[in-house]
Amino acid sequence: MEELKADFDAIVIGAGPAGAMASSLLVDQGHNVLVLEKQHFPRFSIGESLLPQSMEFLEAAGMLQAVVEAGFQYKNGAAFSEKDTYSYFDFRKKFSPGWGTTYQVQRAQFDKVLADCAQAKGADIRYGHSVTAFEENNEQVQLSVSSATNTYKVTAKFVLDASGFGRVLPKLLALEKDSALSPRVSLFTHIEDQITDPQFDRNKILISVHPENKEIWYWLIPFSNGRASVGVVLPRELYDNHNEDNKALLQHYIGKTELMNKSLANAQFDSDVGKMDGYSCNVKSLYGDKFALLGNAGEFLDPVFSSGVTIALKSATLAAQVLNKQLKGETVDWQAQYAQPLQKGIDTFRVFVESWYDGSLQDVIFKEEKSDAIEGMISSILAGYAWDTKNPYVKTPTRLKALAELCRG
Repeated sequence: MEELKADFDAIVIGAGPAGAMASSLLVDQGHNVLVLEKQHFPRFSIGESLLPQSMEFLEAAGMLQAVVEAGFQYKNGAAFSEKDTYSYFDFRKKFSPGWGTTYQVQRAQFDKVLADCAQAKGADIRYGHSVTAFEENNEQVQLSVSSATNTYKVTAKFVLDASGFGRVLPKLLALEKDSALSPRVSLFTHIEDQITDPQFDRNKILISVHPENKEIWYWLIPFSNGRASVGVVLPRELYDNHNEDNKALLQHYIGKTELMNKSLANAQFDSDVGKMDGYSCNVKSLYGDKFALLGNAGEFLDPVFSSGVTIALKSATLAAQVLNKQLKGETVDWQAQYAQPLQKGIDTFRVFVESWYDGSLQDVIFKEEKSDAIEGMISSILAGYAWDTKNPYVKTPTRLKALAELCRG
C-alpha cells in the first residue's frame, strides 16, 4: 500500500515551554511542524520559578539569548523558613556540573518568548485552535481542530501532546489515572509586593512552612518589576472546611507565617486569586504508536520544588531526539529512549515531594549544621539535576530517608 502523505511531519498540541521547545528542536532538524495552541499568547500561567537545569535545555535549543534579554529576575537558589528558622541552598554550590543560576519569570512573558523563538525558526503556530478528536489512519494521525472561525482536520506522522494541565490526549484516549499523591488545593496570585527589607533576598524563591502543620506550605517568588507570585498549598479537606473566599483565605494563611508575613506587610493584593484543585495527576503510558506526552500532559507531581518547567523541557528534549530519528526512518524504542530516562528524574523528584510532605526532607533542610558535600548533592536536585546519576541521591533517591533519620538523631 502506498504511504499517504501527511500534512505535517509532526503536530504539537500546546505552545507552552514543552511545545515550544519540542517544535523548535524538530524544525532545527528540518521537519515540518504544526503547533496547535488553544489559548492566545501572552496568557497567565502559574509556575514562575525556573531551575538551573532548564538553562541547559534552553541553550541547546537556541532560546537562551532571548530569555536572557527579556530581563527576568535573576535566581541563584531556594530559601526556606519555618517559624523563626531560616535556611537556604545556593545552587552555585551544587554537586552536579552545569548552570547554577536561572530566572524567576512571569510565565505570560516567558512562554511567549519561547513560542516566538519556535515561530521565528519556522514552526507553524496557530493560536486559538483546539484539538477535539484524535484518530489513527493508516500511517497517519488525523486531528480534528476547532477555532473561533472554523473547524478542520489535519494529518501528521506523529503527535506530541504538550497541552499541560489541559491534558488533551490523556482525556481523548482515556489515558488518565489517579496520582499516588494526596489531593491538595493551591491558591495563588500576583501582587505588588512592596518589600523594603534590605535583607530580603529577591534572588531566591522563598518556601515557608505553616508553624503547626508541615503539610501546609507557601511560596513567594519575586519578579524583577517589584511584583511577586505568592501562593499556599494545603490539604483539600482543610480548604473545604473554610468559609472565606479564596483571597481572604490566602491572606489568612500568609498571616500564619513569620518571615513571609513580615516581608509582605505592605503588599497590595491587586489581582484575582486563582485556585488549582487536585492538580497531581498521572497517565497509563507516556507514549503510544503515533503519539507521546510531554511535561504536565503526562505526569505532574507537585509545585513545591518548581520542577514543572524543568520536566517539561527535559521531556521535550528527549522526545524531539527520538522523534527526529523516527521521522528519518531509524528504528526507535520510545520506552527505552524516552519514557525510562524521563521517568528517572520524575521518580527522583517524587521521592523529594513525598519526603517534603511527611516532614523528613524538612528535617534535612532545617538542620542547623549540614555536611558541605551532602548539601551540594541535595542542592543539585533542588536545582533540577534530577537525572545526574552520579549524585547518590539520584542514583538511589530513597537514601534521603536515611539522611533524615541522621538529621533527627
